[in-house]
Amino acid sequence: MPWPWPMPDDHSFRALWDEPQHHDEDVRLAALVAQRLSADWSTRRQQITVMVQNRVVILTGLVASAETRRAAGELAWDVEGVTDVCNALRLAGHRRGRH
Repeated sequence: MPWPWPMPDDHSFRALWDEPQHHDEDVRLAALVAQRLSADWSTRRQQITVMVQNRVVILTGLVASAETRRAAGELAWDVEGVTDVCNALRLAGHRRGRH
């Protein structure tokens, strides 16, 4: 038996455009974090990608040192509105694998 199409006043049906959108806030936060990383002397010339999902900053890419990795995470945390930071930055020249 096919499911009936929901009536317009049926509150169990929510159109995509009715859901809260965090996209604009995520884009704003990504821009602020990227701006901070490019302005700081320790992170400005590093290969860092900034992504934000639901106000969680995700840092990926390669950095020169553990100190730079730590500094990038701290700079991201300092942006107002960020709720968490996933620091997935890797050290340049450091390979993962079996030994």
